[in-house]
Amino acid sequence: MFLPNFGTRPSEVERAKFNQSRQYNTTKGIFQNRVPEVLAIMRKRSMNFKTFYEFMKGNKNAKPENKLPEVKPDLAEFLSTSSNLKSIWFGHSTFLLNMSGKIILVDPVFSASAAPVSFMVKRFQEPVLSLEDLPKIDYILISHDHYDHLDMKVMKFFAQKNVKFITPLGVGSHLIGWGVKSENIVERDWWEGITFDDLTFTATPAQHFSGRDGVHDNETLWASWVIKDANNSVYFSGDSGFDTHFKEIGDKFGPFDVAFLENGQYNEKWEEVHMLPRQAVQAFKDLRAKKFFPIHWGMFVLSIHSWSAPIEEITALTEKESIEVVAPIFGEIVDLKNYYNIRKWWK
Repeated sequence: MFLPNFGTRPSEVERAKFNQSRQYNTTKGIFQNRVPEVLAIMRKRSMNFKTFYEFMKGNKNAKPENKLPEVKPDLAEFLSTSSNLKSIWFGHSTFLLNMSGKIILVDPVFSASAAPVSFMVKRFQEPVLSLEDLPKIDYILISHDHYDHLDMKVMKFFAQKNVKFITPLGVGSHLIGWGVKSENIVERDWWEGITFDDLTFTATPAQHFSGRDGVHDNETLWASWVIKDANNSVYFSGDSGFDTHFKEIGDKFGPFDVAFLENGQYNEKWEEVHMLPRQAVQAFKDLRAKKFFPIHWGMFVLSIHSWSAPIEEITALTEKESIEVVAPIFGEIVDLKNYYNIRKWWK
């Protein structure tokens, strides 16, 4: 049964273009990771009754008992002219960046759920800003097409606005299906970049997978992103298991002012596609970043750990190594060029 939320699969013409990508398996018609067998290995180990039972049993602490702290951001402050780097986190992997006056919205999910149907994967609380309350957006950056990163509601809202959508290969087919003009979409393969004025976006590797209907997996590419301008350097991991690409990216593009690194929804059974906290710390070191901004936690239940386990584990690990962690409440404006004094608000 077709649901618009499933999106639109790449056309035959689009798939023919993918043949140029080193990540594309032309025989199978799918994208693959550096180690092609990594997903099959993970699924063989994790797809069993025990895993299903653990999910069905759940965790009584998977969701917070009370509303998590938040603040309505002062957008005048966020938009004020500055060469510094500012951010506002909305929970999970959604955040705003102000890079020298350019406003970037990353993996925006504003719907009530991160699933094809509204009763599944519900968010903990409403976003601190509605779509209508957001400032003027210059760029929307997407890491891959999973529901907790690509939201049909958001794409339709911005479809007729003067916004550039920057995605990995194939993801633009979903956007076009939801009404976005093709001339406003830029797709990139790993290691390919695009520059607007003095702002450069470069798609970089990740170890993950894609798909929205549960049948046609990996027909679109997944990626991490490097964002640079004259004054700032940012890394955004998207979703990824740990692999050699973090060091490659660090060697090629580092050091970074900040690394927005996924740290949540993990489990040893699927560490190939979501890093464990200790792996996220190693990824941070490999990237040679100055600040660690943990994302992919705090808004949805997609694993069986408690809601606060990701931030508790990562702060315990980073404190031992004197790594500066940025962990704001929802809506808090952070100047990422200045020292961040962490407050353990989740306790």
